Amino acid sequence: MRRRAVFPALAGATLAGCGFALRQPPPLPMRSIALVGFSPTSPLAAALRQELGSAGVELRDNPAQAQAVFDTLADAREKTVAASTAAGQVREVTLRVRLRFRVATPAGKLLLPASDLLLTRDMSYNETAALAKQQEELLLYRAMEQDIVAQVLRRLSTIQLG
Repeated sequence: MRRRAVFPALAGATLAGCGFALRQPPPLPMRSIALVGFSPTSPLAAALRQELGSAGVELRDNPAQAQAVFDTLADAREKTVAASTAAGQVREVTLRVRLRFRVATPAGKLLLPASDLLLTRDMSYNETAALAKQQEELLLYRAMEQDIVAQVLRRLSTIQLG
């Protein structure tokens, strides 16, 4: 009976001692940021707002009141046919999420030059499972957007405000 109580405590101590910790977002140098240039319905903007808020950065609507201005130059989801049969039926599609942005101070000093992020995923397609493939497409887009948000946060963490 005693062994059953000791084993979980020993396992917990071992994990704590090895330095195991969940991945945390990088610390950001700015306390406030304004996101400009996104469309009002952009899912990428919503994901970025959520992650910035959870990182402790205050989102400002007025760029003049923020320490940094995240200027979106391009935000797009693209879907192209990658392969089709001789009869013209689609067999594979390519999904892309593209973000082009730059970061500056409200006064216009460039903190991060224009950067391009592009993620691509290939997905097989079958007309008989169109609804399932539509759900798979949405999940792939969501995963790519989360990857882009993580890359943006890493780039924002490198900015020197001083």
